[in-house]
Order: sequence, then structure tokens, then C-alpha cells
Amino acid sequence: MTKTLYVLSAEPQCGKTLICLGLVSALTSRTARVAFLRPVAEASPEGSDPDIRLILDQFGLDQTPDSAFAVSAKQAAGLIASGSREALFEAVAAAHAGLAAGHEVVVCESGSASPGGQGLTFELDLELARALGAMVVAVVSGRGRTAAQTADAARMAAWAVLGQGVALAAVAVNRFEADPASEPDPGAAGLVAGCLAGLPGLPDPPPPVWTIPEDERLSRPSMAEVARHLEADVLWGGERLDVQAGETVVAAMSVGNFLNYVRPGCLVVTPGDRADIILAVLAARASGAFPHPAGLALTGGLEVAPSIVRLLSGWADIPIPVIRTGAPTSPTLHRLESLVSRLDPGQQGRVQAALGHFEAHADARELARRLTAGTDEAVPGLVFEQSVIARAKALGKTIVFPEGGEDRVLMAADQVMSRGIARVIILGDVEDMERRAAALGLDLAGAQLMNPAAYPDLEAFAATLYDLRKDKGLTLETARELLTDKTYFGTMLVYKGLADGMVSGATTTTADTIRPALQFIRTRPGFSLVSSVFFMCLADRVLVYGDCAINPDPTAEELAEIAAASAGTAARFGITPRVAMLSYSTGVSGKGPDVEKVRQAVALARARLPDIPVEGPIQYDAAVDPVTAAEKMPGSPVAGRATVFIFPDLDTGNVTYKAVQRATGAAALGPVLQGLKKPVNDLSRGCTVRDIVYTAAVTAIQAGEVS
Repeated sequence: MTKTLYVLSAEPQCGKTLICLGLVSALTSRTARVAFLRPVAEASPEGSDPDIRLILDQFGLDQTPDSAFAVSAKQAAGLIASGSREALFEAVAAAHAGLAAGHEVVVCESGSASPGGQGLTFELDLELARALGAMVVAVVSGRGRTAAQTADAARMAAWAVLGQGVALAAVAVNRFEADPASEPDPGAAGLVAGCLAGLPGLPDPPPPVWTIPEDERLSRPSMAEVARHLEADVLWGGERLDVQAGETVVAAMSVGNFLNYVRPGCLVVTPGDRADIILAVLAARASGAFPHPAGLALTGGLEVAPSIVRLLSGWADIPIPVIRTGAPTSPTLHRLESLVSRLDPGQQGRVQAALGHFEAHADARELARRLTAGTDEAVPGLVFEQSVIARAKALGKTIVFPEGGEDRVLMAADQVMSRGIARVIILGDVEDMERRAAALGLDLAGAQLMNPAAYPDLEAFAATLYDLRKDKGLTLETARELLTDKTYFGTMLVYKGLADGMVSGATTTTADTIRPALQFIRTRPGFSLVSSVFFMCLADRVLVYGDCAINPDPTAEELAEIAAASAGTAARFGITPRVAMLSYSTGVSGKGPDVEKVRQAVALARARLPDIPVEGPIQYDAAVDPVTAAEKMPGSPVAGRATVFIFPDLDTGNVTYKAVQRATGAAALGPVLQGLKKPVNDLSRGCTVRDIVYTAAVTAIQAGEVS
């Protein structure tokens, strides 16, 4: 039976979006059959509900945007005003039923206390939750309240839920400030956590109370939001609109006095004819002597002086967004007071920070376990992806990224740290990385930024490499030169144990990534070659494909070794290995050198894997489809149920994985290298930031296996 979780609050701006984001993340780490529903959808400048866009885009949920809401805010207000509550309930129930038919859990986010939820009260939301048989997560704001006041608010919200006969799943106290009028009280969180004691109707054990502190990264609006809210034109710096704006500073005085009021990340508001302020703000952003403003808003609809426009037209990279609104300064400031920042799927840095913040302060794992008990053996792709992130976070490994000159790598490193997936070392020109990180709005304060050429122990590294390779003719001078190369240096960090694994290849070839690893990390005992697999994350399962990236035409012995390595990789990542050795024929139906090679490989693989089912030669359709398997290879423990697919050559493997990826929309995690003593993983040069993040998580898990 489908279970429903209803997130609601009686207060505006309490952070329901953050709670929904964290809950859906926790649930999708256990099952892909999660749906999201807003009974009443908000309107937005983009025309669709912002939370629906966020949740569906972030987690790739198996539903359309239209299925994620029952009625619009305008429709809900009309139904309630006309006394047609029954029609509203029927519409919500119908939308819920449509999602429940194909999903294990439906997460509902209420429309009460939301800008678009006019007419939908907290009490009506509770009635809807009861009508749907939902469990409720009550969200309370701690902003501007003492710990005692927050505890009272949380207790009242819980009492209201239980008083309606609705099951209480959790209480989330968001934006918790302990005591805003005094120094932080170490007992404040405990006071709030114990707020449910003695309430009638509580289950045993009682529901958790999560206290989630304020995080300015989540509440500050981006310059894109500021521009939309003010209906402003973007004059310069349109590529910097993701930067978040903090305090508003009005520039109405001379430049000399104004500069004393510049604050880090501030939004400067000034009339559009103040050429002196425009230049001063840009100079402050470029200078290291003043805090860096986030953006500049020009008011009054005034045209910027032609001489200033000409001056700026010669500036190739304007460092901050400059926007212009038609309203005068005072109305602009008044309008800014009503701006409420929203998480947006296009702001992945903020979204990842939000997920990390929730996960650091709210343990939703037990709630997710209870809601998803009894899942199938097959691991859906989305569940696998989320479980990889969760496993990596638990290990606390350090991953080195040698390609610090690539923006994708910097953005991925920021997300890896903000999610707590791993600690990070980035190689490159340190000043350049810091400059580009600031321009991209990234927080790399927690990363180790290293320039290989300036590393203080470079001579010791060179001596180590010389000792390892002198029998191959390597000189000490050549070793020094090699270690100024980012890939060699990164690999040496892994060899020395200063990093647990390396992720490279966004700008270099596979050969360049693997060569240093083969030269001095070398292969594990029992393995003579490095091979690779892709995790093919389909909607309903994960398949392991090997080798699709490294070995062009493996021998029978090498195919058997690839099969053994791939089965081991599958098992380490929670996938029950059932190995299909692929060919163009099944069983004894075909002849020829290629089929014979696979037949020999099967015998060798079975000897290496006595406890794991291995089948072959077998065609792909017989390996993956139970109906075809029943015809071509009845009684096989692998046919129709294979999880590990070993291709006879690189040509076949590479073409197949890309065809499946494009045809099904599956995420392909990899290539994941196997056979090395310590993990080094390769990236496609066309990789996305998301690819790099997940490869880092996989690398951290591999490091945990070999440590």
C-alpha cells in the first residue's frame, strides 16, 4: 500500500521547501518509487510552481509536472470562497490516487502559509492529510524566537496534528536560533527536542524533533531572483546572476564615504546617473582592499552615461551583475523587503548546500526505512545513485582532482564538499583557482589547493618515483619533471596516502590518466590488467557493463579477469552479481573464433568465481529478457536475470552502453576503473559536473574497500 507523508506548517517562510527536499532525498536513497504532490500549486513568474520544478528536476521523479499538483492557488481560493470544499477534496484525492497507483511513497507539501496558498488554512491542510491517510511532518520556524518560545510553538503544532487524529511522523524546527537575545545556550536544543514529552496520542517510540539552524546560504536571494523581483533589466554581468546578495547598501553619498559602507556580498542600490558609484562598486569588486559586493541595482530607469557605457564595453569580463529598474530608489528598497528567496534547480550549488544542511541536522533515515520497508531485490537506478552518495559520506575519504584549471571540476569539488561526500584536494594555479571560484560563487575554503610545481616536498616525491622506476631507465631529473605534471603529482598523492583516490580525465585522455597509476600504484594481487565498468542506472534496476573503456580486444584470459573484477565491483556496490559473458550466439548455437574466445573465457571465469553464476556465450536479449531466456537458455541461473554484462571487445561494449544510455535515459556512472591497488578513476572529456560528483563518490567507496 502506498504511504503518504504530508509536510505542513501554520507559518509563512518556515522552510517547508528545505524539509521536502531533504525528505525526498532520504526516501529516494531507499526507493525510486517516490512521487511529489502539491495539493495547491503556487504561481510564479515562470508560470509553474517553484517547488514542483525543484523536486522533480533534482530527483528525476517518474511523473509529469501536471501530475504534481491538484489545483492552482486561484482555483483553490475560488472553491473555498464558494463553499465547495468537497470539490477541492475530490480534486486532491484524485491527484493523489493517480500518483499512488505507481509509487511506494507520496510526499505532499501543503499550500497553507505559502504565498500561493491563499484560502488554504492550516486546519484545512490537516483535514486533507487525514482524508489521504497521511503521516504529517509539522514544520515550525525558530526565527526570532527564544528556545522556550520555539518549544511551545513546536508542541502546539504537534498537539494540533494529534488532536485531528492524524499520525505525526516528525516535527521539523527550521531556522532555529536558540535565543536571539543572548549568547547561544547549549541546553536550548535539548529544550526544543523534548517539547513533545507528555503529549497524548504519541506513538511509541515518539516521533523525532529536528532542530535545523539558520543557514544564510539558503536564505540569501540570488541576483537572478533580485532582477526578477524588481522586473529589472540586466545591463552587464549576466553570467554572474547566480551570486547571492546579502545586506542592501544604499549609495546616496560621495564615493569616499560610500566605500566605508561596502559589506561582503552586499547589494548596492543607487540612482542610474551616479557614474561615480558605478565605477566605485566595480573597483571595489576588482580590488583586494575592499569587501566584494554581490551586485549593483540602478534605480529610476535612468540611462547610464554614454562615456561609462563606452568604458565598460571594453571590459571583457564585468565581475558583478549590474541591473536597472524603472522604479525610484525608495520604492525599490520597499519592494526588496518583500523578496523571499527560493531554491531553484538551476542553482545546484545552493541545492547541494541545502541537502547537506538538512542531512547534517535531521536524521530522516529511520522515517524513510519505515515508509519503504519491503523493497524489491532489484535496486532502482535512482536508489543506487543516492546510496552511493550516502555510503561515500560515511567514509570521510579525501579525493584529489588534478584538473583545477577546469570550471566543471571546481563546481564539482564545491558540491562534493557541501554534501559531505569527501574531503577535496585540487591541483593547479592557486591564485587562478581562487579567482575563478569567487567569480563562480563557489566556496572552496575547505579544499586543499595545491600547485605541484611549488609543493614543498616535491623533491621527496621525485626520489620516491625515481626509486620505483629507476629499473625502467627513469632518471631523477626526469622524475622531477614528471611530477610537475598534475596527473603524475595527483597519483603520487594517492600512492603516498595523502589522498585516498583520484578523479581525472575532464581535460585529459584515458591513457594520460591511467599511465602513472600503472607505473607506480600498479595492479592488485591476482590481477594483471586494469579494466572498467559502467553502472547503468535504469529506472527499475542497475546493470554493470564491462569493459567499455579500456581494453580494445581482450584475450579469453583477460575476459575472465574482467568478469571476476566486474563481479567483485558489483558486489561491493550492493548488486548481486550474475555474470553474462556476451557474444553473437547463445549456448552451443554458434561457431567461430570470437565465440570460442568467449566460451574459453566462461570456463576460466567459472574457475575464478566458483560461488557466482557465470553464463555464456549468451546474447544480450537472452541475458536481460526472461521470455527470450526461457526459449534460448531455459534453466539458466543467469539468463533473463543477468546483472553483470561482459562484452567481448571494446567496440561492442562502448557502442552498447552509449546506445542504452541514449535510448533509455539511463545515467551511466563511470568508467569506474578496477584492478588497481588504490582507486584512480577516469572521466569522459564531455563529462558534466554531476558526472564528476558521482565519480568522486564511487572513488571514495572504492578507497574504503582497499583501506
